[in-house]
Amino acid sequence: MIVLGIDPGMAIIGYGVVEKKNNILRPIDYGAITTPPTMEIPQRLVTIYDAVQELIARFQPDEVAIEELFFNKNVKTAITVGHARGVSVLAAAKTGLNLYEYTPLQVKQSVVGYGRAEKSQIQQMVKALLGLKEIPKPDDAADALAVAICHIHCADMGRKYGSRSLFC
Repeated sequence: MIVLGIDPGMAIIGYGVVEKKNNILRPIDYGAITTPPTMEIPQRLVTIYDAVQELIARFQPDEVAIEELFFNKNVKTAITVGHARGVSVLAAAKTGLNLYEYTPLQVKQSVVGYGRAEKSQIQQMVKALLGLKEIPKPDDAADALAVAICHIHCADMGRKYGSRSLFC
């Protein structure tokens, strides 16, 4: 199984592609899609859409997992990030792939075993679980890899017990 994980944002969208084969997790690629703040929002959304479509075409994932938005006190920022997240969801949905959404709490619980884990703990676990020499950079890429790992764990539990929702 190959999973594309997405950590949504407007300026930086993290992505991580993880393969699970024979119970071994392997990072295929990770990085970030960036849009400059000087670019108008509609063009930034087009850039995000096109980049997500290109990632799907390049890596041919079996499924896509995206992090849900957490509550943000700055409403304008939350709405802007929501636009970017929506475009990422649309790009994945247009391919016909199954799309799964996880809260930050679910991702932390699945990857670290503790829903209130610190960012550094998540990064260390991503590094360990994927056998990487260094913590993935930028942070958004590490977060996207964590989302992909979360989905793989949740999908495994769902197959084993018949319901993904029981565990994630």
